Amino acid sequence: MAKKVIVKISELTNKHNISLRELSRLSDVRHAALSELANGKRENINFNHIVRIAEALEIQDIREIVDLVEVDE
Repeated sequence: MAKKVIVKISELTNKHNISLRELSRLSDVRHAALSELANGKRENINFNHIVRIAEALEIQDIREIVDLVEVDE
């Protein structure tokens, strides 16, 4: 089975009760980039974005932001 990295943007915005636009403002990551991550449309992940999201939401554990899941090929 293949594996895929999932960025849990929707879960984060729900948990912290903020909009995608607010997360963009807090993290200084473009709204379009966050939207693409949330919808699984991005093939590459910018680790600086992950760091900025973690700092904005005061997250200490990267597993709150990303997950590794198995997918059918």
